Amino acid sequence: MKYETLLRDKLTAGLACEHLELVNESPHHGLPASAEKHFRVVAVSTKFTGASRIERHRLVHGLVADELRDHVHALSVQAFTPEEWAKRAGATHDSPECLHGGKPKGVGRED
Repeated sequence: MKYETLLRDKLTAGLACEHLELVNESPHHGLPASAEKHFRVVAVSTKFTGASRIERHRLVHGLVADELRDHVHALSVQAFTPEEWAKRAGATHDSPECLHGGKPKGVGRED
């Protein structure tokens, strides 16, 4: 869990999160969890106040830029202010289904 730990530490420090979920979704993409290539993050921080959705994503991606450049392939981001989080009652959405790089079922992948 080297990359999961790095991501969690950087996001926690950089966002001062009131709530942080970091999910290793690599197994949903035909990879073992140990691959640590696909992650979903749900972050609640006052640092998102007044920021657009794209600005929030840029902030999150900026904090983990080294990991995204060197190892992590995909990062799904759900970024909320504490007020938005309270209105949602902690509800998030799942990541979209993996398309396995557009490969047809059974071609170069295990189903």
